[in-house]
Amino acid sequence: MTEEEQIRHAQKMAKIKAARDRMMAGKTGEKGLVIVHTGPGKGKSSSGFGMIMRCIGHGMPCAVVQFIKGSWDTGERRILTTHFSELCQFHVMGEGFTWETQDKRRDIEAAGAAWRRAQELIRDPAIRMVLLDEINIAFRNGYLDPAEVVLFLADEKPPMTHVVLTGRNAPPVLIEAADLVSEITVVKHPFREGIKAQPGVEF
Repeated sequence: MTEEEQIRHAQKMAKIKAARDRMMAGKTGEKGLVIVHTGPGKGKSSSGFGMIMRCIGHGMPCAVVQFIKGSWDTGERRILTTHFSELCQFHVMGEGFTWETQDKRRDIEAAGAAWRRAQELIRDPAIRMVLLDEINIAFRNGYLDPAEVVLFLADEKPPMTHVVLTGRNAPPVLIEAADLVSEITVVKHPFREGIKAQPGVEF
């Protein structure tokens, strides 16, 4: 890079920094967010667990409620329960995917129990983030009423508590109420090529 190119680059970066600083100067508010990770792509739960790890890194108490996965042994569950249980509560409330249980009544009861536990955790202002993993699947299958969940979050969530809701097909009422919504799409997936779910990637 020539000296002239370096000067032009520095001038360009200085303008970008000034514009960025002006934008950030007006961003002074803080609040507990309702965050939704949805879409057909892989990584929704992984993103939620990444946020949980950030909370732990900051010494912030947090909690996870898993609505669907049941007794499935996952890497996230192992590391959080064996190394960070003093900061992160981990509640496995589902009984497995609905095609495994084949009992809708049991699935509805399990989802209801998971939601009641989630309400207790969310109401506790000492818990700074609650991850409701795969709750959107419970909505999609008719196990829970998303309007009821949205109303609870609006009325009873403490002001500084973050709640993260994951799973594909997030209902419109939840998307409308959320502060942050990310949709993860599929470009390529090895499952389509006959590759099974693998530890460290999917669980």
